[in-house]
Amino acid sequence: MFSIYFGVLLLISIFVIGYMALKNYENIDIYYWTIVIIIPLIILGYWLKTRVTTPEAAAVTWCYIYLDSTVLLTVILFSILRFMGIHVKPFVKLTAYVAAFAHLFLIWICMDTDLYYKNIRLIDTGEGMATKMESGSLKWIHWVYLMGLLGAIVVLIVIALIRRGTYSRITLLLYTVIVMIGLVVYAVENIINVDFSNLPLLYVVGDILIALNYDRSHTHDISCLISEQQKYHGSRGYVAVDLDKRYLSCNQKMYEFIPQLKSQVIDSHFKKDTVMYEIFCKLIDEYKKDGVTKKKFNQEDIICQAEIAEFSIRKDGKVQGYLFDVRDVTEEEKVLKVMKDYNDTLNSEVEEKTENIKSIQRRVVLGLANMVENRDNNTGGHVKRTSDIISYVVDEAKKQGVFNISEEMAEDIVRAAPMHDLGKITIENAILCKPGRLTDEEYAIMKTHSIKSGEFVNIILKDVEENHFVDVAFNVARYHHERWDGRGYPEGLVGEMIPLEARLMAIADVYDALVSERVYKKPMSFEKAAQIMEEGMGTQFDPRMLSIFMGCRDKLENYYRENNR
Repeated sequence: MFSIYFGVLLLISIFVIGYMALKNYENIDIYYWTIVIIIPLIILGYWLKTRVTTPEAAAVTWCYIYLDSTVLLTVILFSILRFMGIHVKPFVKLTAYVAAFAHLFLIWICMDTDLYYKNIRLIDTGEGMATKMESGSLKWIHWVYLMGLLGAIVVLIVIALIRRGTYSRITLLLYTVIVMIGLVVYAVENIINVDFSNLPLLYVVGDILIALNYDRSHTHDISCLISEQQKYHGSRGYVAVDLDKRYLSCNQKMYEFIPQLKSQVIDSHFKKDTVMYEIFCKLIDEYKKDGVTKKKFNQEDIICQAEIAEFSIRKDGKVQGYLFDVRDVTEEEKVLKVMKDYNDTLNSEVEEKTENIKSIQRRVVLGLANMVENRDNNTGGHVKRTSDIISYVVDEAKKQGVFNISEEMAEDIVRAAPMHDLGKITIENAILCKPGRLTDEEYAIMKTHSIKSGEFVNIILKDVEENHFVDVAFNVARYHHERWDGRGYPEGLVGEMIPLEARLMAIADVYDALVSERVYKKPMSFEKAAQIMEEGMGTQFDPRMLSIFMGCRDKLENYYRENNR
């Protein structure tokens, strides 16, 4: 009967592994996985122990069972340390695991001697084969090792219960219950010397609880909700909240925006008199009621903006909570103020202060361009780099005389370059900052930025700058994504229907995209980038651009080397 009982527990523990595998997460918890893999091996030992018929075979089954008091407990110890946010140096982990396996190997080696067990007797109880073992002279080593591990785990749990750490109380309760029940069961069974242990049942129950808690434990790890680039680089803070408005996790940058988060307990609600409640809870209410996605707030001298989005890390895509993207918009607000001042100045002094207006206009353009850069963490530095390298492309085109480019036109193209992506300011963060591939719907929205860029150029420059510069800037902004073969956007222009200035801008724009690092890709080598540019001549680019690109290729590569691309 107990053979069947342990066999069922073994099957359940194997099904748990399958359940965990079906979660299909990109980020996995190595400790959780190690626990759910070791437990079936331990239960396998208990199952085999009920079926063996010789003392030698019984000794082999104990080699599996002893995984629990050596490797399993060590993994649980480090899992609790990670859960509490305590960093453990690699050599400490290595030492602990070496000690665990060394102790396990010592047990295995001594199984055929009387050092660990002097006598092994098999008793057929009618419900399964029971094993009775008499301790040997080295068994004290195991008791000392086991008590040391259990003592360390209990101390950690007590510390976790006492201190106000930013970790999940649900997960802490799970660890506490499993470890404490395990201690009681182990102690009672050794005192009364039972024939068949109940520890396998505890292991399976703990296995199931760990698997069911796997989803929630991932929401407590902010790196599961955002990309690695966003976690360690960039200037954005991220906060995760569940559907019941309980705090789940945040990244390190968020503590700079809202230091009070350091004392917020995970899995708890924000108190109503806190800045977190005013920002996050009220934005959730406004989002659910009116579809509001953004909220600005002041933190000392910083103006921040929180943007809300739903998140799911489940394979079925079921919404599990809300992710807040928080960023510093102080500079943006200054730019908007400059724009307001600019418009006021236009209305009152358009004739008297033309040069001053032009200066303000240039500041607005650069301010908007920088604002786009600050929002778009996919293309950091792109505006500055393209504004620099377009001069090499234009100078080479003038030098070769392939096109009729005047000094005035050349200057206009270089001046217009920073404006080519102004329209991206109208694209929402969820699309603009998405680290992966865009969906067809998202890409369609992204493509509208070229139309908006042209509109912004007209709004900012018209009636202020000379017409020749306005025309060049408009063409650069609107048409730099058109292709020679007609498969570009926004209008699908073909060949020389595309303005020359836009064709030149396309060379700088695409080359920078190839050789620069993005959230979703590493920088491409100069050789590979040049190959792609050459292959695009006649399809993506005007074929006459080949000689121009090759003529300035060395200057482009030197520029990126000097600027540590």
